[in-house]
Amino acid sequence: MVNAEGRADFVLVCEHAGAAIPRQFAELGLPAAEMHRHIAYDIGAEGVARALAAQLDAPLLLQPYSRLVIDCNRPFSASDCIPEVSDGTIVPGNLRLSERDRRQRYAEIHEPFHREVTRLLDRRAEEGSPTTLVAVHSFTPRLLGGPERPWELGVLSNRDASFAKLFLAGFQRLNPATMSAHNEPYLVDDVGDYTIPVHGEGRGLPHLLLEIRNDLISDAEGQRRWAALIVEALIDTKAKGAMNG
Repeated sequence: MVNAEGRADFVLVCEHAGAAIPRQFAELGLPAAEMHRHIAYDIGAEGVARALAAQLDAPLLLQPYSRLVIDCNRPFSASDCIPEVSDGTIVPGNLRLSERDRRQRYAEIHEPFHREVTRLLDRRAEEGSPTTLVAVHSFTPRLLGGPERPWELGVLSNRDASFAKLFLAGFQRLNPATMSAHNEPYLVDDVGDYTIPVHGEGRGLPHLLLEIRNDLISDAEGQRRWAALIVEALIDTKAKGAMNG
């Protein structure tokens, strides 16, 4: 938890912030170089999320374990909650896991993270604090054998696109030369996502999931630049929403 008492109307989450692996998993049988790739964590997302928390004065929950150990933005039933293969890389430590081992990872990493998200959102609801949920992610410019992904920013939503589309309109007005789009390069749904369906839609909170192309935020300068762009658009969106409300 970063800036737990932040007073902004936003709560930030970063489910793929780190590449930590519990010692007993022996690096999942992967060479060290693989843990620096996008398959292990969302490159640059933690730096952007921390900068957003500071600039907005918003609380932020970071999940430090590698998405290869368990993906904390997937339901347990998702095929890639504990991936055996990720962007062409076989993950030896995830092959033929027993149901018990899968459930242990879920219980020890996934559930505690989302309990903390729940506690924070419950507390803010009890206090009457307005809350917009923002999930911070990054994506690789190209998957193995796939096409180029030209977008610089994706703004994702599912059933309720109202805040996401309002934010995107504001961002595009403020940054007309930046390639941004709704629901690119991914979609949010109940099968492959957890945070937005459970904590955003489930509570009826305004929400969005941000996907920033990771080559743009691979260093501190890029992370600060993108955080500033997003903060400007978030504040603009809240102001527009207040006027319309």
